[in-house]
Amino acid sequence: MTLRVAVVGAGPAGIYTADHLVKSDTGVSVDILERLPAPFGLVRYGVAPDHPRIKEIVKALQRVLANPRVRLLGNVDLGIDLKLDELRTYYDAVVIATGAMTDRPLGIVGEDLPGSFGAADFVSWYDAHPDVPRSWPLTAKSVAVVGAGNVALDVARVLAKTADEMLTTDIPEHVHAGLQANRATDVHVFARRGPAYVKFSPLELRELAHSPNIDVVVHPEGFEVDKASMEHIATNKQAKIVLDTLANWVGREPTGKPHRIHLHFLEQPVTIHGDHRVEALRTERTQLVGDGTVIGTGEETVWDVQAVYRAIGYRSTPLPGLPFDDTAGVIPNSGGRVLNLADEPIPSIYVTGWIKRGPIGLIGHTKSDAAETVTHLLAETRPTATKREPQAIEDHLTDRGVDFTTFAHWERVDAHELSLGRPTKRPRVKVAGREEMLLAGR
Repeated sequence: MTLRVAVVGAGPAGIYTADHLVKSDTGVSVDILERLPAPFGLVRYGVAPDHPRIKEIVKALQRVLANPRVRLLGNVDLGIDLKLDELRTYYDAVVIATGAMTDRPLGIVGEDLPGSFGAADFVSWYDAHPDVPRSWPLTAKSVAVVGAGNVALDVARVLAKTADEMLTTDIPEHVHAGLQANRATDVHVFARRGPAYVKFSPLELRELAHSPNIDVVVHPEGFEVDKASMEHIATNKQAKIVLDTLANWVGREPTGKPHRIHLHFLEQPVTIHGDHRVEALRTERTQLVGDGTVIGTGEETVWDVQAVYRAIGYRSTPLPGLPFDDTAGVIPNSGGRVLNLADEPIPSIYVTGWIKRGPIGLIGHTKSDAAETVTHLLAETRPTATKREPQAIEDHLTDRGVDFTTFAHWERVDAHELSLGRPTKRPRVKVAGREEMLLAGR
């Protein structure tokens, strides 16, 4: 008998899980349930629009979705349209792959002031996520971005670029109009650790300097490299390339371009100041202690900024009916087997991706992560679903009034977005709203 498996989440983690399942020696059919009308998760809604190379992964993911043993059911929200216990009626096993879409907090005073933003929210806006507002307040002339990873660079770059530079990408008109209203001239990126330990990729870092409208300023204060830093880059090729690039930029004078991205190292946020909205950021100078970590020095600086973006990592959110480790931000599990409060495996419920291991790692980690979960699932799962016909879940959703989408629906949205881009020789123009996506798919 063919096993029936539901995968909740159509990002890379969920789709790779489906791929491993249908390529196994076991007969398996997979339904991927996705809350949004479109698949691909953070590849579609978490990658900066001016990074089309990263989005090439969509082609591989689409091939998986085109497999006749994989079915996409979009616009279906677990906990609202379907309960977990209901899923177990239709499937022998359920794999949760909902990822991480919210921001980790800084945990400092003033973080809740207007003008203090999570980077993930801003990324969702410029990536035209269907569930976020169409406008974004880009009134600040001087902006702080807190974080030392690629998301921080993405946010800084998008804030510093001109709107017209983004017209080679897939942004819709409302994003272009919002960026045209952007008043930012100076974007300050703050990293708590030294330059040898930032998480920038070499490509992302170098691209900061590609814009004809941006000067990159690496401030010498805090640009320190100790023995532990040298030992670290000796075993990490990417970190060495990043450090070399930064070292070449240290002290370079601005050339008079209209926008500047300032990179500050060994500075950690302490307080966001303002009476009714963000007016300044207070940071504390840190110092290297010889093992890659830092401690505060007590030396503080107040930066005149009118907006603060925190980009210190994504965080998963709990799902109804499942345990959640609030400290680690993951569903408790052992190798992908979801554990109850007594640390015992919950039969037929599994997890993969960032909600399994936390928001770390690249696509290669996601693939191996999915393989581990699938190995356990196939070894332990037996037919238990009482409503096994594929049509049964569709009938259930229809009876609930759920306007679910399919892969054919996505193919029509895809074709429509591609057609919108052709007149201006753009790769595509995204359809932004949920209702607009549903209409385009019909």
